[in-house]
Amino acid sequence: MTRNLYLFCSAAEPVFDVAHVIEDAQSRGWDVCLGLTPTAARWVAGSLDGLAALTGRPVRWQYKLPGEADVWPDADALLFAPVTFNSVNSWALGLSGRFTAGVAAEALGRGTPVVAMPCVNAALAAHPQFEQSLSVLRGAGVDVLWGEGGFVPGEVGADTRARFPWQAALDAVDRRGAARP
Repeated sequence: MTRNLYLFCSAAEPVFDVAHVIEDAQSRGWDVCLGLTPTAARWVAGSLDGLAALTGRPVRWQYKLPGEADVWPDADALLFAPVTFNSVNSWALGLSGRFTAGVAAEALGRGTPVVAMPCVNAALAAHPQFEQSLSVLRGAGVDVLWGEGGFVPGEVGADTRARFPWQAALDAVDRRGAARP
């Protein structure tokens, strides 16, 4: 049986490793559908065709038009990683103007298992809204991988790509996806 994973990425350095993450998820039995924030799509614009070929589905960063058929199957799990300060707060506040935040918010109402791994520096993490947003997402059932066992913030300008724990994120998706009735 095919398991469908929505992999959503914000514009943070680890997005440049998304092809390897897709391959790893596929080796774990996931059929991956890749969604990006508009800025993340701009960052990896030269790779969009290759990423679509890798997943076998179009990469999305915009909502479909009314009346258009959906090109993705329903999700069995959703992983939002890296998820930036802006995306965490938009999602938690229910601001669905962006495709990724809107679909992630809807996944909560559908009962889809959701894992999120923020990628935020220590200065942004100190903003009071950030912890409130993480609390809202946790309260809605999101497995938030933040701090020990997830992403640990560094100083502004620190290299996040090399230390972003993608394996922990995929392991959490496997656990959450396996627990789904």
